[in-house]
Amino acid sequence: MFYTITLNPSIDYVVHLKNFTKGITNRTVSEEYYIGGKGINISLVLKQLDVESTALGFVAGLTGDAIEEGLQRKGIHAEFIRLAEGNSRINVKIKASEESEINGQGPAVSEEAFEQLLERTDCIADGDTLVLAGAIPSTLSKDAYVRILQRIKRKQVRIVVDAARKQLIDCLKFKPFLIKPNKQELSEIFMKNMNGEQDIIECAKELKKMGAKNIIVSLGRDGAMLLSEDGAVRTIRNVSGKVISRVGAGDSLMAGFLAGYDKSGGDYDEALLLGEACGNATAFSHTLAEAPEIQRIAGILRESK
Repeated sequence: MFYTITLNPSIDYVVHLKNFTKGITNRTVSEEYYIGGKGINISLVLKQLDVESTALGFVAGLTGDAIEEGLQRKGIHAEFIRLAEGNSRINVKIKASEESEINGQGPAVSEEAFEQLLERTDCIADGDTLVLAGAIPSTLSKDAYVRILQRIKRKQVRIVVDAARKQLIDCLKFKPFLIKPNKQELSEIFMKNMNGEQDIIECAKELKKMGAKNIIVSLGRDGAMLLSEDGAVRTIRNVSGKVISRVGAGDSLMAGFLAGYDKSGGDYDEALLLGEACGNATAFSHTLAEAPEIQRIAGILRESK
């Protein structure tokens, strides 16, 4: 079973405008609402790949109701801790001549509520996969991920972490199966510019020495690079297409890699290919990747090998 933890899920409110002008009332051309949060995104894309998961985390208020109901409609099993006060956050994505985002803070998470989440992870068993993805809310201690991993450390659980900077580094002692920094995050971790693939490879090897088994580095428009547990470096390029939104593309890459790895019996090339297909499918869509587009792009990638 896959479990995803999203400590601060959201409703993403996407507004499309011809132009955005500060200081006046702007009228939208169209708008959409999506359930957001990195772990939730991974659960949603796994569902498109016929992989079941359970979503864990915190919700609150009317927006929390909407998140739970939306996941239920999508066929995602969720076991959120419901907070007594506040509302789950709303993130505003403005799409005009340029893209801008306004991300909400979210509800306060008490220590008591976090202890409830820790207790909920006790259902995770040997052979399961746990995905920790996204930022830790400001009301929680910065070692929240470490505490979760400490709770399950005696079990044979496959750990996946997508977190920034120190939060990621702190998790490496638990030897995660997969991490996914991007070039900017590598620059921040190692305090150096990524001037080419060799710099990226060297930094990925350092992360491997620190405990990570597999490291995917998303390269944006240039595709992705994988330093796998067997020590090999693999790269894959994007397919051509019109990019509509990159929101959730990295999460889709991770979901596709995990599903591809399991479905292929541990074939890294197939895992990376399916991951890239999912990332591209999300980038070319108004929503997260859906199965028909994933299959179409995966076919193109296989033909180009």
